[in-house]
Amino acid sequence: ITPAAGFVNAGQSIFIGFSASMVSYFAVRLKSRTSIDDTLDVFPCHGLGGIVGMILTAVFAEQSGAIYGDATLLLYHLLALVIVSLFTFGGSYLLYKVTDLILPMRVTELQEERGLDITQHGELATDIRDSY
Repeated sequence: ITPAAGFVNAGQSIFIGFSASMVSYFAVRLKSRTSIDDTLDVFPCHGLGGIVGMILTAVFAEQSGAIYGDATLLLYHLLALVIVSLFTFGGSYLLYKVTDLILPMRVTELQEERGLDITQHGELATDIRDSY
């Protein structure tokens, strides 16, 4: 809601925050049922929550929002969303592929089962064997 704070009233800001958080929450739940590798739930929380906030800001913005009869801001926000999404996806994909050529990004299943602290760093992050 922070980017919209100067353009929407308190009730609208609560609605925007609630809507974005619900979309994020259900996206995280849905993602957990897939094989998508997003350990920290970055895209459902920041990506989708931000998209909802961006669109709803254009809907509720005082004087220029869609609910006040002017869809121009909403169209600009949707266009910006498409452009930024394409740029971000393309740039991220390119960087991923270049990095993967230099240093493979995925570990084997065996390495993952043994634990990345051992297989990647040669040590245990938390050695609790002597604690019992």
